[in-house]
Amino acid sequence: MSELDSPKGLIIVTGASRGIGAATARSLAQRGHPILINYSRDTSSAEELVAEQSRLGFIVESVRADLATETGVLDLFAAADDLGIPLSGLVNNAGVTGGFSRVADLKDHVLRHVLAVNVAGCFLCAREAVRRMSRQCGGQGGSIVNISSIAAKLGGAGEWIHYAASKGALDTLTIGLAREVAGEGIRVNAVAAGLIETDLHAAAGAPDRLDRLAPGIPIGRAGTTDEVAAAVVWLMSSAASYVTGAILPVGGGR
Repeated sequence: MSELDSPKGLIIVTGASRGIGAATARSLAQRGHPILINYSRDTSSAEELVAEQSRLGFIVESVRADLATETGVLDLFAAADDLGIPLSGLVNNAGVTGGFSRVADLKDHVLRHVLAVNVAGCFLCAREAVRRMSRQCGGQGGSIVNISSIAAKLGGAGEWIHYAASKGALDTLTIGLAREVAGEGIRVNAVAAGLIETDLHAAAGAPDRLDRLAPGIPIGRAGTTDEVAAAVVWLMSSAASYVTGAILPVGGGR
């Protein structure tokens, strides 16, 4: 029986009050897993997601924690421990873009925040997940899926090289950690999301970005959060039991 097929394994989805994280939490919950979602600011959206899934009979809990700090990461995993359900999965989805900026104009505090959330936060969440899921630590194994970006391959020139670089670091974490813990019953993969219909673009200061870039995508359109979530669900399922260290592009051929 695999991680996702276990009826009792808890899955943590970070940054899941909306967007890709929320879609992923819904998809995993509807496949029978208790879900703990994390958010940093948008309490109302997180509460709405929890209430929505509870009405449908699924188990979804939420916790507010700032994953830019180790304290926030430890608070998240302490909340998971308090649920008393063995951890079987982590979706490292929480991330920030830092907005658009050329490197020549990049502010120090912006760069440090992007790296704190997108790199250090994901590393520390992975560390805590491994400590709970590794068979060497008494766990039952599990799966980690990191939400990366096509930007890591494209570089983000003229827009957000800082963001792209943070996702490049996440890709390296995926490959290295997959090899490190494969013998401990943990698979580690990533989904490299392309241009997806979320509020990320407007929040970064370019609400027209989807319309502007969509014609350059071979498939001819932006993707949906459900399409990304479907890739995450597959990577966490028994159908992907021989897949680890993979970075799966979900970008319409971009």
